[in-house]
Amino acid sequence: MFTPGQVYIMGVVNCTPDSFSDGGLFFETDKAVAHGLELLEQGADILDIGGESTRPFSEPVPLEEELKRVIPVVKKLRKKTDKLISVDTQKAEVARQALLEGADIVNDVSALRADPKMAEVVEEFKCMVCVMHMLGSPKDMQVAPHYKNCLKEIGDFLGERVAFCQGLGIPKEQIIIDPGIGFGKRLEDNLDLIANLSFFKRFGAPILIGISRKSFLGQITGIEEPARRDVPSLSALIWSVLQGANIVRVHNVEWTKQALQVISSISAHVRSNSAYQGFSRGCSN
Repeated sequence: MFTPGQVYIMGVVNCTPDSFSDGGLFFETDKAVAHGLELLEQGADILDIGGESTRPFSEPVPLEEELKRVIPVVKKLRKKTDKLISVDTQKAEVARQALLEGADIVNDVSALRADPKMAEVVEEFKCMVCVMHMLGSPKDMQVAPHYKNCLKEIGDFLGERVAFCQGLGIPKEQIIIDPGIGFGKRLEDNLDLIANLSFFKRFGAPILIGISRKSFLGQITGIEEPARRDVPSLSALIWSVLQGANIVRVHNVEWTKQALQVISSISAHVRSNSAYQGFSRGCSN
C-alpha cells in the first residue's frame, strides 16, 4: 500500500544485455543484486527488476531466458531486504515465479493484455499491479504514433484497466497507473502527459511516471547518450511530482532522493509557515 502524499522512488534493475540506458552492466545475477542493494542504500523504496528490454524496436525474450535472468535476482534480493520488489514483465509465468519468490508488484507494460494468463496470476496472488499505456508493442510503438486527443485516449484506457483490475479483486489502492512516457508517444505527446499529469488523479490510483533518461529528453537537449540525461530527467521528474506523481521510476536514485528531499522541505515550510502564507495572500491582492 502507498501512503497518500508520499513520493516513492522505484530504482531500475535491468538484468538485460540490451536495455537502452544500462544494458549489459548488470546482466550477471550477482552484479544485478549488488546494483539493487546499492540503489536501496541510495534511497530507493522499490526495486523494479526486469529481464526483457522494452526499448523501441526491441524483440521479445523467450520465456526460459527471462526466467533465468529475473528469478535468481528476485530470490537473492528478497533475502536481503524487506523493501518492495517489482517484477517488470509481460509474461504470466515470470510474474508467478517472481511472486512465489517474494516479489510484491507486477509491473506489466502491456497492462495485462500481452499474456492472457497474467490476469489469472494477479487474481490468484491479489498482488499490487502496475498497468501502463502503450500504443502497440515495443517492436512497433514508435512507428508513426498518433492521437486525436492524447489525454482523453490514454485516460480512457487507464480507466478501463483500473476497472478491469478491480474486477479481479484488486483494491484501487494496489492498482498503479502509468501513462507510458515514451511508449508509442511523440515528443508533443510526452510533454502533454507530463504537463497535465494531474488529469489522471481522477482515477484514485497511485500514478507512476517513468521519465528517466528517455529519448524525448535527448530530442529537447541534444544529449544523445542516455546515461548523460540525468539532469533533464530530474527537471521533468520535479514537474511530475508537483503535478501529483506518486512513484518515480529512475536510474539515478541518489540524485532523485536529493531532489525529493528539497521539494519536501519547501512544501513543508510553506504549509507550516503562516507568516509566509499571509505574505503570499497579501501579494495576490
